[in-house]
Amino acid sequence: MNWKNQVVLVTGGTGSFGKKLTRILLEEYQPRKIIIFSRDELKQHEMRVAGYEHPSLRYFIGDVRDRERLVRAMHGVDIVVHAAALKQVPACEYNPMEAIKTNIMGTSNVVEGALDAGVKKVLALSTDKAVNPVNLYGATKLAAEKLVVQSNAYAAGTSTRYSCVRYGNVVGSRGSVVPLFLKQRASGKVTVTDERMTRFWLSLEQGVHFVINCIGQMEGGEVFVPKIPSTKVIDLAHAIAPEARVEIIGIRPGEKLHEALISEDEARSAIELKDLFVVQPAEASWFGYSWKDKGKPLPDGYHYSSDNNASWLDVAGIKEFIAPFEADLLAGKLAG
Repeated sequence: MNWKNQVVLVTGGTGSFGKKLTRILLEEYQPRKIIIFSRDELKQHEMRVAGYEHPSLRYFIGDVRDRERLVRAMHGVDIVVHAAALKQVPACEYNPMEAIKTNIMGTSNVVEGALDAGVKKVLALSTDKAVNPVNLYGATKLAAEKLVVQSNAYAAGTSTRYSCVRYGNVVGSRGSVVPLFLKQRASGKVTVTDERMTRFWLSLEQGVHFVINCIGQMEGGEVFVPKIPSTKVIDLAHAIAPEARVEIIGIRPGEKLHEALISEDEARSAIELKDLFVVQPAEASWFGYSWKDKGKPLPDGYHYSSDNNASWLDVAGIKEFIAPFEADLLAGKLAG
């Protein structure tokens, strides 16, 4: 795929993922234009001041809740990366309709706006919390996934295609437990909700490169899932604050002991490749099932969760994994 000819729009472009995606696209792929679409003028200004000033960059103020503004922003766009979301679990629980308006209705607006504007590819970011959700955030992301995947039915007669990526916790993102542990380290005490808890982990850079690779491969209708390592959260605490006392405070409402990236039901229509899984839609007359010729089906009863993962990071591995993020944080590069 020749990125130099592409015009890319990123919803939620001022967030952690959006900024890292923009940086990597500018440095490694040089698309013709990148449009940062977000609702906060201050964050756009701060992004410019932080060095995100380039002839191919455009800053568009708008909200994914505003369909007309999205259509205007998507004029002439080839690729949309949909990263805008309300993702803080407690905030979504306390403000349920706001989560629904942004995560579900906003995704619907992205889907319809892209179809009206003739966008070629839309890739939406999802989360492990969308698999068997136990909180409102996960439920909204599950609904958003279904919207994106099934909207290929509307686009079957056009060149527009929709797919999703789904992955676990991102070390360098806002809301990650890593900054919390780094902050708590100074007090000599870190808080862990349950010592049995496990999570999937990947870096921002890994997540961005995975998204870019999936855009190049997508046909429409897939949910792409990377093979990434698991960690025990208590090991993460020991890696970040080895001298600190760990206090177990109890699992919070809407929190799981273990997260899943592929459910047992989804596994029946999933294909395993070397570095990723591809979940194909179970029923779709508009979708070509060429992925089945590229990988192997999963065994009966398979599910991919953070506690049954074949790949794990121990304390030493965690330290190596988070070192670049910690260095950037301490240098002030991740502020805001």
